[in-house]
Amino acid sequence: MYIRQAEKEDVSRIAEILVYNNRTNYFPIFQDEGYSFGEMQVLTVAENYLQDDEMRNNVFVYDDGIIRGFVQIEGKEIKKLYVDTFFQSKGIGAALIGYAVTVKGAEYLWALEKNRKAIRFYERHGFHPTGERIFEEGTTEYLLKLTRQEY
Repeated sequence: MYIRQAEKEDVSRIAEILVYNNRTNYFPIFQDEGYSFGEMQVLTVAENYLQDDEMRNNVFVYDDGIIRGFVQIEGKEIKKLYVDTFFQSKGIGAALIGYAVTVKGAEYLWALEKNRKAIRFYERHGFHPTGERIFEEGTTEYLLKLTRQEY
């Protein structure tokens, strides 16, 4: 397996993956140009990861010579899971979610209700909606809680 804890040298790639995925997946839902193309900048995101050792210590990258994706875990929660769009559908997301569950003990996550593609992915990997919904902070969109269920 090519998954390891993130290092400072990884933050520019992590930020690049996060920003591109955020724009691709969330801009169509929120239509917030100011956030997606103003506030959401690679340099700013990278600086946040550089300055926050605790946050960076909770990030694990899929690195086989190229960082292709990452998962961020806090306690039992998967906070973020992104794969570079050029490398999706190659088992990288499955490896990252498997790592989060089997190695780090992740049990739940929150997904944007309108992000059906992500919800289908999580369901394929044993996470299922609990029925619990909350508003995404500062928006009118809902997040759904999904928990891990073994069958």
